[in-house]
Amino acid sequence: MGIKSFQGHQVGDANKKAEKITVRDCMSKNMVLFRKDQSVIEVVEQLIKHRISGGPVVDDNHRVIGVISEGDCIKQISESRYYNMPMEDTTIEKYMSKDVDTMTPEINLFDAANIFLNSKRRRFPVVEHGKIIGIVSQKDILRTCLLLKGATWKYGL
Repeated sequence: MGIKSFQGHQVGDANKKAEKITVRDCMSKNMVLFRKDQSVIEVVEQLIKHRISGGPVVDDNHRVIGVISEGDCIKQISESRYYNMPMEDTTIEKYMSKDVDTMTPEINLFDAANIFLNSKRRRFPVVEHGKIIGIVSQKDILRTCLLLKGATWKYGL
């Protein structure tokens, strides 16, 4: 009986290919975008319809000016009910988060994962030349990582 080689599969080339995967490769291009003049009710309906927890607020030129979340809408609904104020004409401009962090599409997949680890965000608008071109979420990162074989993971993010 001959001796078998116990040398593992070489992953150098696979790691190099994995390192070239960018946010552009895994971001979602089908986005639900909101406008600052939309009513809270309309936004809540869209969040429920599309089963999302929030989304970017953009101007007429597709520039990100804010983010609206379920929590932002709940805050408005709560305040409206507490003060017995009508909600129908209330826009999201007052309740959206205006401090928006974005990513560029050329960020490496593993660097994007690290950004998620160091932030409390679940998604980032992806902006190129000042305009939104997609959204990348933690699920998008995980989904892309699952496509990589175990040997292609880059250790030590």
